[in-house]
Amino acid sequence: MSEELSPSDPTGPEALDEARASDADAWATACAEDLAAEQARRRTQYGPPPGSAAEELRKLVDAVSDKLTSLQSPLFGAVAGPAAQQVVKQVVEQAKAAVEPVIERNPDVFDHLAAAGNELLAAYRSAVQAQERRWTAGDDRGPDERRDRGDESGPGERIDLD
Repeated sequence: MSEELSPSDPTGPEALDEARASDADAWATACAEDLAAEQARRRTQYGPPPGSAAEELRKLVDAVSDKLTSLQSPLFGAVAGPAAQQVVKQVVEQAKAAVEPVIERNPDVFDHLAAAGNELLAAYRSAVQAQERRWTAGDDRGPDERRDRGDESGPGERIDLD
């Protein structure tokens, strides 16, 4: 009897490839389902994720313009109030009209600016933390300079607060 598998045998090389492919598909499907479930859980726990920097800038411009147009200022007075409010609305609309095309043409620029801002913030934090460590450790002064002896030639008495 021969050891070769017949083509109708379900344990042949083709069947093995199909089983591996279905296992890979099952694994990919299970991973996708787990990822979707985790994303849904995070959305319910933390709310929706922030949009791109361009979308957030658009939201900021809309919020500021809504606040400015709804603002009733006592500085304008009762007589100049409606006219001044109309001028504010016009200026806000012009600003929105100027900002909107820039956002539309260059959405990636705002993402890059946001990333650069994050990098600058990280560098600043690092510098501040390093300086704080030196201040608290007293590494930047000698042992005699760590305590302020004050002006010992004066008539007052030195009170050590340490």
